[in-house]
Amino acid sequence: MQFSRLVLLGAAMLATGAAAHAAPLYVKVGSLIDPGTGTVMKDAALVVDGGTIVASGTQRATKVPKGATVIDLGARTVMPGFIDMHTHLTGDAETGAYESLGLSDERMAITGVKNARLTLLAGFTTVRDVGAESYGDVALRDAINEGDVPGPRMFVSGPPVGITGGHCSDINLLPPEYSLKGEGVANGPWEMRAKVRENIKYGVDLIKTCSTGGVFSKGTSLGAAQGTLEELTAIVEEAHARGLKVASHAHGTVGVRNALLAGVDTIEHASILDDETIALAKEKGAYLSMDIYNTEYTLAEGEKNGVLPESIEKEKSISKIQRASFTAANKAGAKMVFGSDSGVYPHGDNPKQFSRMVQFGMTPMQAITAATATAAEALGKPGLLGCLDVGCAADMVAVSGDPLKDISILEKADFIMKDGHVYKQDGIEAVGIR
Repeated sequence: MQFSRLVLLGAAMLATGAAAHAAPLYVKVGSLIDPGTGTVMKDAALVVDGGTIVASGTQRATKVPKGATVIDLGARTVMPGFIDMHTHLTGDAETGAYESLGLSDERMAITGVKNARLTLLAGFTTVRDVGAESYGDVALRDAINEGDVPGPRMFVSGPPVGITGGHCSDINLLPPEYSLKGEGVANGPWEMRAKVRENIKYGVDLIKTCSTGGVFSKGTSLGAAQGTLEELTAIVEEAHARGLKVASHAHGTVGVRNALLAGVDTIEHASILDDETIALAKEKGAYLSMDIYNTEYTLAEGEKNGVLPESIEKEKSISKIQRASFTAANKAGAKMVFGSDSGVYPHGDNPKQFSRMVQFGMTPMQAITAATATAAEALGKPGLLGCLDVGCAADMVAVSGDPLKDISILEKADFIMKDGHVYKQDGIEAVGIR
């Protein structure tokens, strides 16, 4: 990669991480993948000013603005920055269930700082964080937005809302004499509404709930529905009335159906689908976020990391079924986004899911689109995120080679830009990034 006006670029963008540039950037690329149209432009150029793309086209048709800093990415392939719709940045896969009980809110927040950086350096410039204790995700989002720490743009849910003993809301690890209760526990439609209001009060961007049990919660069943249709509908009505979207963790078919009937916007995991639930998801316009890589890590490293034996057994029981559901949903034309469930496996390994999405039915372009344009639609940010058109945020990932021929090269990003700031160049983390 060659830079003109290197002193200006190094001082203004890499070393200080300044909020604005004295000069626009002119980015030259060998190939530009446009996931919105499914096309590739050769010898492309992008002009960035104030963190936004202000011009996009071929190098021949796109002029270098006066005084611009030129970034020449050579023959590399450039795509919009990736969006992971299901992360847990304040948690680590290496922390076992009972060990996690000894972590303070402050310790988890610091863990989030570490993981935010790793996620950004993997090429994910935007994430949706769907479940964190004590609004640690809200604090992390705000710290990133203020430039205090490096990390992806975050959309956060705060503590998930759900039933007593439920997967995402309660803590089932200790006996009753400890009276340990999750902060998102609610029972009945009005309590659910109150918890939604409380989360909104403390600054969340979306609401997370659970309509089935989960792999990593003690004593819950993957196929058993959690929350009544009335309770789920109350959550959705309350959130939608305030302009917030709702994500529902749902493995089993009944819980998936209940969440869809209640009007949730995204189904997380969506492990056990049939033709009827896939058709219902299409009818309702809901997006499916299916984490089909992390099972490999859990089965290989889970016991060593302190994952409960019952959780490992549940993972074994569901992995093949979920991947078959992924294939069926994609073949049927359901709307699907990239959601990795990072935190269940190490942060920064998010791109490993791309190859599994292709292995289980997607084309490379479909997998890239799921992590860019379609994810942006699910966030309600089309034309702003997941794109490289005029008016889009200047979020870019560049790799050496053609990911449409070998999707696995997305696991080694050479260049990463977020909001016009370079965070990785030539495969090396930029020095002094904020």
